[in-house]
Amino acid sequence: MPHAGSADVAAALLGWFDSAERDLPWRRKGVSPWHILVSEIMLQQTPVVRVQPIWEQWVQRWPTPSAMAADPVGDIVRAWGKLGYPRRAMRLHECAGVLAERFDDTVPDDVDTLLTLPGIGDYTARAVACFAYGQAVPVVDTNVRRVIARAVHGRAEPGNPSKTDLADARSLLPPQRRRAARFSAALMELGALVCVAREPRCENCPLRSQCRWQQLGRPAHTGPARKVQKFAGTDRQVRGLLLDVLRDSDSPVERARLDQVWPTDPHQRMRALDSLLTDGLVELTAAGRYALPGEG
Repeated sequence: MPHAGSADVAAALLGWFDSAERDLPWRRKGVSPWHILVSEIMLQQTPVVRVQPIWEQWVQRWPTPSAMAADPVGDIVRAWGKLGYPRRAMRLHECAGVLAERFDDTVPDDVDTLLTLPGIGDYTARAVACFAYGQAVPVVDTNVRRVIARAVHGRAEPGNPSKTDLADARSLLPPQRRRAARFSAALMELGALVCVAREPRCENCPLRSQCRWQQLGRPAHTGPARKVQKFAGTDRQVRGLLLDVLRDSDSPVERARLDQVWPTDPHQRMRALDSLLTDGLVELTAAGRYALPGEG
């Protein structure tokens, strides 16, 4: 597959994206960079179908960083619901405070400044710079890595993340800034809809004729098997169940309420509760009860 922002690759992918692009609310005109930032935080390791209804509630409730920063962090954790990895909610609240205090309620438009914000890693910084401001920066997630592994390198699976991922993505960007930003979104969409992990839909791929993996006969993956992240029975599941009890309560709860969660393994339940306390997602009140942060 050609590199260096090949015009035929860009034309094929962007032409496909013009008709295949999903109508996601954070892609619509008029959506603020702050709301795009919120969507990117929510979408980390969480499917679009679960994120969309919660995101829509959040943009109404917290239209600006200062609006979120003005509310207790416990409100943000409660509103996070079952999106998973609730520490993201705490970090987003902290980020909102920094944006309100230091950046006049404005999300920065460059990667380096974005990286100084709480909870903002390399992917999120690049995604916001690209999708909110149209910056010509490569944006690499799991979907993009899979497309590049197949189309550029002829491998069925991308393997472990490496420093070459950004260089590979950058080499494909069209030279025009506006086309580069849209190309990044299209590359991600291709991995989400067509070049999927299992049973890729190669017959629908706009890059099929240029794909190195296709040219090699779609060789099977020969490396280590992908690790499937379990949820059932893990500490993550128990943490979520404990947080559910606190989210559903209007006041701090007694220990006995939490002891009803996960009765089959009290040691695991205690370990999960201790980790929530350590992370600051749960607080122990002076009266010996448990509450979401700031609600004790």
